[in-house]
This record gives sequence, structure tokens and C-alpha cells, in this order.
Amino acid sequence: MLTGNNWVLSSLMGGGLDMFSGGLPSLGFTDDGKLTGSTGCNSFSGGYELNGTNINLTPGAMTKKACPGNGENQFLDALKNVSNFKVGKDKLTLLDGASELMTLIPQGK
Repeated sequence: MLTGNNWVLSSLMGGGLDMFSGGLPSLGFTDDGKLTGSTGCNSFSGGYELNGTNINLTPGAMTKKACPGNGENQFLDALKNVSNFKVGKDKLTLLDGASELMTLIPQGK
């Protein structure tokens, strides 16, 4: 269920998304371990590693557009701390242990 969806951010650190003025961050996972996404301003491509419900995200190469506000930095900081996840039909939750870092929903839902 992790792959095959483009996941769009629905909450970050339990809060709203007012800090993103250009667009909402998104993540995409391929079956062969590639990670693609957007910070809402810049796009990136990297990789991910799964071990059960543990996950390690590596955003990798990123475009370098100047972005308004601090939403991009908050999103990237949270991504660095992701250690595990829960996925359901309509929600992906990225966690640091028991602490929820962000939730994402499938694009178009």
C-alpha cells in the first residue's frame, strides 16, 4: 500500500499546513526503493529502505529554488527523523518511534 500512491501532506508535527504557500509537500515510493517528492517548493529524488514497519528515508538530490517561509525546512527536518510508519487505505503516518511526525493522504482523495 506504500507504493502506487502519490502521498500528499495532511498534517505536520500534529499541526496545520499554513507555512506552505506554494503547494503541499508530497512523497512517492516505488517498488524498487526509490523515493520522489516535493517540499511544496522544491522537488527531490532519493531512496528509502524498509525493514518491517521501520523505514529510512533519504531525500537525495533536490532542486534549489528559493522558497517562502520555513515550511520546507520543517518538512525536511521531520523527514530526517522518520524511523517507522503505519499505512492504511487512506492515510500514511510517518513516525519517530511513538511520536507522529506527519500524516499524508493519497493524492486526489
